[in-house]
Amino acid sequence: MKSCYLGIDVGSVSTNVVLMDENKQILGKVYTKTQGRPIDAVKRGLKEIQTQIKEDIKVKGVGTTGSGRHLAAMMVGADVIKNEITAHGIAALNFVDGVRTIFEIGGQDSKIILLKNGIISDFAMNTVCAAGTGSFLDRQASRLDIPIQEFGDKALNSQNPVRIAGRCAVFAESDMIHKQQLGHNQEDIIKGLCDALVRNFLNNLGKGKELVGPFVFQGGVAANVGIKRSFEEALGCEVLVPPHHDVMGAIGCCLLAQEHAIKHRVTAFKGFDIVQSGYQVKGFECEDCSNACEVIEILKDNQLTARWGDKCGKWSNDIKTDQEKLA
Repeated sequence: MKSCYLGIDVGSVSTNVVLMDENKQILGKVYTKTQGRPIDAVKRGLKEIQTQIKEDIKVKGVGTTGSGRHLAAMMVGADVIKNEITAHGIAALNFVDGVRTIFEIGGQDSKIILLKNGIISDFAMNTVCAAGTGSFLDRQASRLDIPIQEFGDKALNSQNPVRIAGRCAVFAESDMIHKQQLGHNQEDIIKGLCDALVRNFLNNLGKGKELVGPFVFQGGVAANVGIKRSFEEALGCEVLVPPHHDVMGAIGCCLLAQEHAIKHRVTAFKGFDIVQSGYQVKGFECEDCSNACEVIEILKDNQLTARWGDKCGKWSNDIKTDQEKLA
């Protein structure tokens, strides 16, 4: 029976699930749309991972990350719950020994992570402006009637890229339309957009930071060879894209779960049977003090199993006490 580790990254756009063995080999990975239903996405991801398993396995550790990491952790029984910065940093270090700078662009946000001596020393995130995110590129590809898979290749064929105003998604789209009306070809407009988005990324997230190689580019947008080329031209050196760039957050969770298993040798994983269970999420505002915390409750088959969101721990600790009594 093969020992494995499970990593789950629940984001606003996609949910990623990765199964990794003791030798850090990826046995299975799932990239699925969250579509505003993270519970369904996690269950769908686990179900799909099961279909990819060709041998008997034993899950020795589970890690979760992303905006829905706490919800996923309660569902599956996670041993490690970490933010995206830590998960992506650990994954990149495993891919490139000595990596110093990570560019991560996802569906709804982007981030830059700086490392020194294998430790995260600084980071910045952009969760406000859509310019440069995967969803914005999807929209532009659709508007130009180009499959998103071909978007980057078009940029590589550009002979005379135009300058696009990339500081805002609205302005970028307006400028693209204006350049089309002037008669510029698609390749030059797309290359101009890639350059503008990279310029915006480096000016906003990299401002005042010392960017040192090796550079690693990960996230769903790393599949876009046009953006990769624009990064390389702006930095004047090679930018590396990992083989599993789209699920690096989940891979980081696997690695963190492996570290946890070595130290503790016990996992809280509830098993793949959870895909058969029904889950509900409810919330209420606690009025016991001025914090007015929004408390989240998760019910499994109509049974209250977890709460979080309270700053004082009153409601979440109450659940833990009940579970201890049952044990």
